[in-house]
Amino acid sequence: MPSKRLTPEQAEKANELLESVRAQLLELSGGDASLLFSLRRRIFIRLSYDERGTPAQRTKLKNQKWKDQRGKCAICKEDLPASGAELDRFDALGGYTAENTQLIHHDCHRKQQVDRGFA
Repeated sequence: MPSKRLTPEQAEKANELLESVRAQLLELSGGDASLLFSLRRRIFIRLSYDERGTPAQRTKLKNQKWKDQRGKCAICKEDLPASGAELDRFDALGGYTAENTQLIHHDCHRKQQVDRGFA
């Protein structure tokens, strides 16, 4: 399911929020470029975790999917590599859950994204 497109009004509100956050980060950093970098990085990473979960959570899910799928790609049914297999969400809004994901080869994932019009 494709993600919802923002209306022009929603996009403008999001841009206003972004500018407000940027201003607050500049103020909080007090002109220290290194601190500003670290603050931005922390916000970026935490927002990423909100959408994707933590790396540890995704690793645990990958391991469970590997067991459930008996080490086979959910798309081509060939053996998955020891590392580099990817979690694919059926519905991006559904998050990285056992019910909403499958473990697949990188090449299968790329082809699927092209077929879906995402790449």
